[in-house]
Amino acid sequence: MEKFIVSARKYRPATFASVVGQNHITSTLKNAIERGQLAHAYLFCGPRGVGKTTCARIFAKAINCQHPVGAEACDKCDSCLSFNENRSLNIHELDAASNNSVEDIRQLIEQVRVLPQIGQYSVFIIDEVHMLSQAAFNAFLKTLEEPPKHAIFILATTEKHKIIPTILSRCQIYDFNRIRVEDAVGYLRYIAQNEGVEADDESLNLIAQKADGGMRDALSMFDKAVSFCGTKLEYHAVAATLNVLDYETYFRFTELLLRGDYVNALLEYDAVLSKGFSGQIFMSGLNQHFRDLLVAKGPAVSLIEYTGSLLEKYRQQAAICEPAFLFGAISLLTEADSKLRTSSSQRLLVELTLMKISTLGEKKNNELTAPIEAKYDLPDLSAPKPQVVAPQTTTPQPVVEQEIKQPTAAPAPTPQPITEQVPTVENSEPQRVEVTPTPVVEVKPKSSVILGGSITSLLEKVSNESEVDGKSVKITIDPASEAKMSQVKERIVAQMCKERPRFVSAFEQIEFEGNVVKLAVPSEALRDELIEMRYEILTSIAAIAGVKGSLDMHIEVKEMDFKLKPKKLEDRVAHIRKVMPEFDYMQKAFDIDVE
Repeated sequence: MEKFIVSARKYRPATFASVVGQNHITSTLKNAIERGQLAHAYLFCGPRGVGKTTCARIFAKAINCQHPVGAEACDKCDSCLSFNENRSLNIHELDAASNNSVEDIRQLIEQVRVLPQIGQYSVFIIDEVHMLSQAAFNAFLKTLEEPPKHAIFILATTEKHKIIPTILSRCQIYDFNRIRVEDAVGYLRYIAQNEGVEADDESLNLIAQKADGGMRDALSMFDKAVSFCGTKLEYHAVAATLNVLDYETYFRFTELLLRGDYVNALLEYDAVLSKGFSGQIFMSGLNQHFRDLLVAKGPAVSLIEYTGSLLEKYRQQAAICEPAFLFGAISLLTEADSKLRTSSSQRLLVELTLMKISTLGEKKNNELTAPIEAKYDLPDLSAPKPQVVAPQTTTPQPVVEQEIKQPTAAPAPTPQPITEQVPTVENSEPQRVEVTPTPVVEVKPKSSVILGGSITSLLEKVSNESEVDGKSVKITIDPASEAKMSQVKERIVAQMCKERPRFVSAFEQIEFEGNVVKLAVPSEALRDELIEMRYEILTSIAAIAGVKGSLDMHIEVKEMDFKLKPKKLEDRVAHIRKVMPEFDYMQKAFDIDVE
């Protein structure tokens, strides 16, 4: 049985012309050989498996060829034959990963002094040169800068940033590119033909994509696929061998999401997870698929690294995808991908993202799905507020009424159940809230201030400064308000303190006078908060006491003793200053921040 040789070694390029995807490198080296402009040190850097060491060997072989054909070696002279048989004494290869000490560099310097037996140059190829230690780099500097005329150094590395600047300054630097997918597919097709393997474009594209720009990786995957599939590479079998999601999966997901069919999309995702793929791999592949569809819609189709029938599939699906759908899907997937690692439920995050994308599909492709009708009626925000009705009492109470009539005008707006007058007042000015079981027309005051006083004068001021659009307004006052509220004072205080603990200090000293609720507060800030909530407070008091008609609120700011601990910062500070007069001095002396 003939010994098997892997494709990466069997089909390793032997000439500059056979190097894949590095034309800018091979052209420069060929021109340098033809013109005799050879440098004493070169640095080849780039990703793995792109041809750095291969180009170094071809270059070393070409410059020592006795009968070169242009810049290519003849493969017939003694130097070329010895090189092909791996017995050339003119080419020395050193692995810096395992020979990275100063002693190893000293041995190399000793070898540099030896003249070549056949040919003109001794070529020293140092692979993975970034693995040399700092001391080894320093020991190598002098020889690298001024070597003998017959010595040429070729350094190769995948991590140029780890090489010290003094080494970089002594070398001609050549940056190798990643192998493009179309170049890798072409070379794989050439090898498949030589090996008698039948392979479709989808299989070769999948191998080239998976290799991520490395030709050596692509050849290793090709050998693995041939071992599994035999002499005929089928797309689905290759995808299963390489453990990658095939293109058909992403094409199916796109069709489902375009139709807004998130149910089947979730089932497909479950099938993907059952094959052992993670959510991150799936989302990354789907995001790349949407990007390729977006690029395939315009003249930038050359940015897609696909060939043949696969490229045509992308063009066909891109034609039915709206750009807004693709932009939205890419944005959602990118956002979800950034949250995936920290998410406590990765599957739920991916499924939620798929459902959001399916919503975009429904909006942008209405011809594929029926429009979605609203299942729930939205609330009418213009509807009047619910009316607070005071409990009815068995004994009817006399009601004082006064009617305010205005000249007839245009039809009035819809009656509102609660009339509220919101004045900006001084400390001694009452705040009015109208609580009545029947709808009344809202009174819009012309002036922002309503002064306190007797009921009669108050009614006269309202009639003089109000407009009711031709409607008459009835302002009712329950003469038994004070008696009702005084009877249930303890209940009112308990309920107010329970519902609004912030205002405990105000409710502790609550008093009633007629239909006026009198409160005392220790600060302006607390008074302002009570003014903002006066409607809710007076409504609750009216409901507890069974008061019908209008209630007023009188708020006074004064110094007072707290029975309970104040809850707001400024209240607590005021309390501390009251009980401890030296607080201001201590605050300044010790630079205390009040928090």
